[in-house]
Amino acid sequence: MTLIDVVAARKRIAPFVRRTPIVESAWLSDLAGARVSLKLESLQRSSSFKARGAFNAVIARLERGGISDRSRLVTASAGNHGCGLAAAAEAFRLPLVVFTPADAPHTKLSAIRRHGAELRAEGRDYDHAEILAKTYARETGAAFISPYNDADVIAGAGTVALEILEDMPDVDTFVVPIGGGGLVSGIGTAVKATAPAHAVVGVELDVSAAFQTSLRAGRLVEIAAGSSLADGLGGNPDPDTITFGIIQRHVDRIVTVSEDDLRAAVVGLVEAEHLVTEPSGAAGVAAVVGRRVDVRDRRVAVIVTGSNVDRARLAALLGPD
Repeated sequence: MTLIDVVAARKRIAPFVRRTPIVESAWLSDLAGARVSLKLESLQRSSSFKARGAFNAVIARLERGGISDRSRLVTASAGNHGCGLAAAAEAFRLPLVVFTPADAPHTKLSAIRRHGAELRAEGRDYDHAEILAKTYARETGAAFISPYNDADVIAGAGTVALEILEDMPDVDTFVVPIGGGGLVSGIGTAVKATAPAHAVVGVELDVSAAFQTSLRAGRLVEIAAGSSLADGLGGNPDPDTITFGIIQRHVDRIVTVSEDDLRAAVVGLVEAEHLVTEPSGAAGVAAVVGRRVDVRDRRVAVIVTGSNVDRARLAALLGPD
C-alpha cells in the first residue's frame, strides 16, 4: 500500500464518488486555539467515506480479474461499509450479501436493502457478523471484501487525504476516527508520503481502544470492547489485519474519547455548524471538544466520516431545548 495506490484509486473512483467540501469551523477553532476545518465525508455518497474504499475494491478487482460480472460478493459491516459496497455492487450489477449486527442502525440497514443487496442482520455484534461473513465466503466461494483489512479499501479511503492537501494546503494535522483502521491507514499512507512532518492523530473510544492498547503492547491484542454510541468504531479488528502495521508506521499517536465527548460533538455540530452527524462520524470532533488532543496554533483537518444516524437516536442525543 503506497501513495501510488492511493493516486490510482482516486482516478478509478472519480466518476462514482463526490469530492466533499472542507469548511473552516469558527466554533472548533475558538475552542482549540487553532485553525480547525471539517472534511465533510458525511456528505459523501451513501453518507459516509466508506463509498470510496468500496468502489475502489470492486473496480480494482474487476480490472485485475479477481472477480467477474458473475461473481457474488460478501462483507461484514457495522452499516456504512455495507451501504457503500451495496452502492458499488448495484452500479456494477453484482450480487452482494451483507452481514451486520442485529441492532445496527435502521437507516444503514434500509440503505443496504435499497441498493439491492441481501441483508443478513444476524450478528450479536460486529465481530460476530465478520465471522458469519467469512464463513459464508468459505462455504459459497463468494468474494469477501473487508471494510478495513483490504489494500484496495484502504487506498480508496486514502483519497480523502489527497483532497484535503489540495484544498487546505497549509494543513499540518489530521484528526481521524479509527474503527478497523482503514481510513487512518489510507490517510497516514498518503500524508506521510507527501508531507512526512504532518501529524496524523487517530481517535478511538475509551471503551474500545483496540489499536491504542495494541500499540502499547507492541503487538495486536484482543480487548473486551464496551458498548458505545459510536456503533461504527467498536470491536476488535481481524487478528491478521494489515492496518496495524500501517498504523505503527504512519500514525503519530492515538487518543480516546468518552461517551460524553461524543454527545457534545454531535450536539455541537448541529448547533454550531448545522450538520447532522452520527456519533461514529463525530469522533474526531469529539477529540477536539473533549480536549483529548492539543492542537493549539496548528492548522487542523478533522474528518467527519458519516451521517447515517437514526432519527430516534439523534433526537435522544439532542434532548430538550
